[in-house]
Amino acid sequence: MKIALDVMGGDYAPVELLAGAIKWLQESEGQIILVGDQEIINEELRQYSYDPTRLEIIHASQVIGMNESPAVALRKKKDASIVVASRLVKDGMADAIVSCGSTGAQMAAAIFILGRMQGVERPPIVAPIPGRGGKPTLLIDVGANVDCRPVQLLQFALLGQAYARGVLNLDNPRIGLLNNGEEEGKGNNLSIQAYELLRQQSGLNFVGNIEGRDLFNSRCDVLVCDGFTGNILLKALEGMAFFLATGIKEELGTIPAAFMQLDYTQIGGAPLLGVNGISVVCHGSSRRETVCNGLKIAADSINNKIIDKQLQELSRLKIEN
Repeated sequence: MKIALDVMGGDYAPVELLAGAIKWLQESEGQIILVGDQEIINEELRQYSYDPTRLEIIHASQVIGMNESPAVALRKKKDASIVVASRLVKDGMADAIVSCGSTGAQMAAAIFILGRMQGVERPPIVAPIPGRGGKPTLLIDVGANVDCRPVQLLQFALLGQAYARGVLNLDNPRIGLLNNGEEEGKGNNLSIQAYELLRQQSGLNFVGNIEGRDLFNSRCDVLVCDGFTGNILLKALEGMAFFLATGIKEELGTIPAAFMQLDYTQIGGAPLLGVNGISVVCHGSSRRETVCNGLKIAADSINNKIIDKQLQELSRLKIEN
């Protein structure tokens, strides 16, 4: 197993990313390919003790910034770290890529370099939301696609089902549609039309509409929405968790362990589904613990053959009229 890590992307690159990579090497099996400025990487690595046979450096002379246009930067910066790392996966030299850099650039690199799976119009990002009994709900899409068509939400559901089966080991995951009411016929035009497609899809355990208040009640295993809604929901949860944790700490002097479930640093990263390669998107402000957890997510996706399982689900795609 080889994972390519873009060590130049993110707010704390490359120091925290390299520290996360070394931590992963100490705790896991496999190899890491560090992609970025070779001179800077070598200088930083001098402070660590590691097995050199499990670590490789691939030089990349450019970085795509957070504020750059992903499509334009991808054309102009052929030697950017996210581009080089994506090519390693495309060429079979790495089994997955992990990056804390520009999500848009990582999306663009995945689409144009790795390529979309047949039957996928827009690759979504999936993220786990903690639930009762330690059982997470997979929220998909959490920000890759702002405007969606009903058939794309159906594709998200199939990809989420494949991920739930492959990584969460669920035989028949329950699929829900995020909506503003439980009743059939609720919601905007996108929700109403997507509901019908999900209901008609054979082999999909669709349990209907799920309201936001039921997000933590484990009423479904995969919750489908457009990326605009999903991203707002995810960041609202992050902000709420920080607000409550800060207030409780000021009052009691400590933070309950339950709040750690909402800490994005403990989750690590969110896989981009529907592309021909494993690509894990990490938070831009990720530090070493988050990076290490992101690498673990990539390793789990490799071990569970998540690409093959997505292709199997998509092969059954059938839109009934």
